[in-house]
Amino acid sequence: MDYRELKQELRQAYDAEADAREGMDDRPWKAQERSRFAARLREAGASRLLEIGAGHGISGRFFADDGFAVTCVDLSPELVARCRDKGLDAAVMDFADLAFEDASFDAVFGMNCLLHVPKTELPGVLAEVRRVLAPGGWFYWGQYGGQDYEGVWETDSYEPKRFFSFFTADRIEAVAAEHFDLVEAHHVALESNIDQYQGLILRKP
Repeated sequence: MDYRELKQELRQAYDAEADAREGMDDRPWKAQERSRFAARLREAGASRLLEIGAGHGISGRFFADDGFAVTCVDLSPELVARCRDKGLDAAVMDFADLAFEDASFDAVFGMNCLLHVPKTELPGVLAEVRRVLAPGGWFYWGQYGGQDYEGVWETDSYEPKRFFSFFTADRIEAVAAEHFDLVEAHHVALESNIDQYQGLILRKP
């Protein structure tokens, strides 16, 4: 599938499910992952944070309430509207083509959004994330994985059905290391048809 077509279908799927996602329960381990990254940022004196694939704004609101200057971007206009309803600075934007100057942010946070990027397109997306980070900037890359998989999830309840790309722990760390310094990797075991969640804290050299 062409990446542009894939992104159009993702936008349609998430626009259609925006209300349902607003009502989803937040998992305790997700809050712990945000707190883990926030602690790193406070220790480093970071202040400007970009959230990619921001969804309905639960993470963005967390970081804003913790004192960071937060900018949220997402492909879905409906989800961006939910971010704005929460008082967040948010824009409809493709994280493969960020409309920001080089070194605009001290940190980038991405939770379960890069898993929609085909493996062939991922190097370009990671290079774009790196571009908007200041020297020594921090990047949180978190996503479901633990297995090697790529394709449309046929049992997905969303319509159109979403494309997913998963990595084993070793592979995601190797891919990340091609663009960033790996500072910390944390794995959360899941009781589902997905093996684990992988949370990487990375730093721009």
